Amino acid sequence: MITSPRLPVGRASGWTGALLVGLAFAVGMAGATLPTPLYPVYADRLGFGELTVTLVFSAYAVGVTGGLLLLGHWSDQLGRRPVVLAGLGFSLLSAVCFLLPLALPWLYAGRVLSGVSAGILTGTATAYVVDLAPASSSGRASLLAAGVNMGGLGVGPLLTGVLMVSGPSDTRLTYAVHLVLTVVAAALLLGVAETVTRSREPSLRPRRLHVPVGARAVFLRSAIAGFAGFAVLGLFTAVSPAFLADVLGRDSPVLVGLVVLLLFGSSVVGQAVSTGMGTDRSLPLGCVLLVLGMAAVAWALATASLGWLCGGAVVAGVGQGLSFRAGLAGVTAATPEEQRGAVTSTFFVALYVGISFPVIGEGALASAVGLRPAGIAFSVLVGVMAVVAVVLLLRQRNRAAETTTPAPTG
Repeated sequence: MITSPRLPVGRASGWTGALLVGLAFAVGMAGATLPTPLYPVYADRLGFGELTVTLVFSAYAVGVTGGLLLLGHWSDQLGRRPVVLAGLGFSLLSAVCFLLPLALPWLYAGRVLSGVSAGILTGTATAYVVDLAPASSSGRASLLAAGVNMGGLGVGPLLTGVLMVSGPSDTRLTYAVHLVLTVVAAALLLGVAETVTRSREPSLRPRRLHVPVGARAVFLRSAIAGFAGFAVLGLFTAVSPAFLADVLGRDSPVLVGLVVLLLFGSSVVGQAVSTGMGTDRSLPLGCVLLVLGMAAVAWALATASLGWLCGGAVVAGVGQGLSFRAGLAGVTAATPEEQRGAVTSTFFVALYVGISFPVIGEGALASAVGLRPAGIAFSVLVGVMAVVAVVLLLRQRNRAAETTTPAPTG
């Protein structure tokens, strides 16, 4: 039951509370990308190839989907703070899995648990930040939530890269640091005001996937664009270490972290820019930038150019941010209010399918024909999906124009 309860005296609210929740949000999301620079180390020590790397990475999407559908809506009835704390708890359990003796089952378990954490935090922490911020600043609060979400995902690999260079070679150091950060974030969260009155008879049944007929055209083009954008995020966070080391001859873990941060930071910029543009402008522009960015990535792989790879990451990241935020806004606007929770969950499930299955396909293809041609093929595939989304948007515009054009008289 969502209300506007009287905030407890002595607990942080307003922008102070929103920033504390944002900090916890960022810490939790960073846990999802901490392993990125470590995948080559795991592969070497456990003796598996690129396909297994992508499977381990994609276990995250299984957890995200479960978190979204099973637990993501609980905060509307149980309160924001306890559900965000639960999300941090899953992130902590994920770190524990990676702290255990290195074994493939623990890698899978850690990735699934970090996905559950992200699935819970994506919706709940965003709603919590918006709830706490002044009502007149809901737009800025939403952008803050989007920024710490993508920022946390981008900082995770950089933190691991820095620790790998400056600390001992043990792969567990980064998770020990993250475990401490998670405990600190949870402790700070205890001092934040609750914004939802707990329901006396909560209904905690899982959400079902659903898209109403009237929203399906908008949902389809938005989901295709979002799928393509999230596939790019998956590509960089799963196999960028292998691309940099095997194709470009750069095996620095810090460089891996910087390239991933470049992508996610550019996504934040794209989302910020989209707030001043309408959906009909930002979605096609985002798709065009995705095409250009992936063309640059393909060229980088073909010519072994770090500059082109970084440029492609920036352009594709801005495109992903534009298309994602515009697509989500379009789906939300086209859906009746009472169905928005289910439709939004369905939209995110489609996006997280995009972060996993194409990447697994890239890993399988890399095992068969090599990393460079597989990466180029992946880049082409993402570009084609972005073009399809633009074509669908233009067709929808033309149909709308034909519908609104008055019939000639005479």
